[in-house]
Amino acid sequence: MALSYDQVAAFHRSGYLVIPAFLSPETISSLLAETHHLLSTFPLSSHPLTRFTTGDDKEDPNTKHISDDYFLSSGDKIRFFFEPSALSTSSDSPTPQLLYPKEASINKIGHSLHTLSPPFRDVTLACNVAAMTLALGYTDPRVLQSMVICKQPHIGAAVPPHQDSTFLYTNPPSALGFWIALEDATKGNGCLSFKRGSHKYAPVTKRFVRLPQEGGGVTTGFEALGEGESAFPRGETPEEQECEGEYELAEIPAGSLILIHGNLLHKSEKNDSPNSRFIYTFHVIEGANTYDQRNWLQPSPGSDGFSKLVDVSG
Repeated sequence: MALSYDQVAAFHRSGYLVIPAFLSPETISSLLAETHHLLSTFPLSSHPLTRFTTGDDKEDPNTKHISDDYFLSSGDKIRFFFEPSALSTSSDSPTPQLLYPKEASINKIGHSLHTLSPPFRDVTLACNVAAMTLALGYTDPRVLQSMVICKQPHIGAAVPPHQDSTFLYTNPPSALGFWIALEDATKGNGCLSFKRGSHKYAPVTKRFVRLPQEGGGVTTGFEALGEGESAFPRGETPEEQECEGEYELAEIPAGSLILIHGNLLHKSEKNDSPNSRFIYTFHVIEGANTYDQRNWLQPSPGSDGFSKLVDVSG
C-alpha cells in the first residue's frame, strides 16, 4: 500500500494522515488475541511493579519519568508498565499494591513487539509500511520501538501535549509515528487529538535522555537541545504561527492507521468510560540521521542498530 500524491500532500499539510481500514478484521483479532495472551501470562511475582508516567504531566510537573533498569533495558524486550492509578502505597506497606486485576492495570506493553512477537512483527516489518516511509522521503527507515497502549477503562491516564521527536530524537529530527486502533478510539475512551499544522511552526526544544545519577547509576530526564542540534527535519523550513489553534479530535474505528509527524503536537484525555482503547503504535526514524547514545532508548548491544524496513546495502 503506497501513499498517493494527495495523501502525501495532506500529511505534509496537516502533520498527520488517517488511513481507514489499514488492518483487516482478521489481523485485528490476531493482534488482540496476542495482546490478551501477553497480559494474562506475564509473571506478576517477578515484576518490579514499574509505573509509567510521561515525566511532563501537567497535573504533577514534579513527577519523574520511570527511570529504573526495567524501563531503560526494555528496548529489545517485551515488558509491562502499570497505570500509576492502578497501584497504591501506604506507610504500612511501602511496596506497591495492585488495586485492579493485573490485566486491567497495564498502561502499555513495550518496546520490542516488532521483533519478538510474530503477529506484531508481521504488521510492522511489512512491505506496505516500507512503501509509506519511502513515499514520505525516508531513504533508510528504521523501526526503533513498538508498544501496545491499553488506555484501561476508568483509569487510563491522560497524555499531555507532546512531540514524538522529543522522545526519539535524531539530528535532524525524523520520528514518524504509526498509530493503529485495535479497538474503536472515541472521545469517550481517550482518542488522540492533534493541533493541525503545528509541525510547521513548533520546534523540538528538548529531548528525553539518559542522565548520570547522583551516587552512580543512570536516570532519565529532559534536556534542552544543544548547539548544532536541529529543531526541524531536514528540508523543512519553519513557518510563523498564524494563530493559537485548537486541538482536533481524531475518532477512528478499529483497524484505522494514523501517521504522525514527529514535530506535531498531539495529546489524549483520560479514559473515563467503561471501554478500553487498545492501540498498537510503532515509530520509524531515518537511519541516515544521527541517533546518539544520550537517547533513553538504545539498540541491542552487539546489533547493527534498529530494524531496517528496506535493504539499503545495494
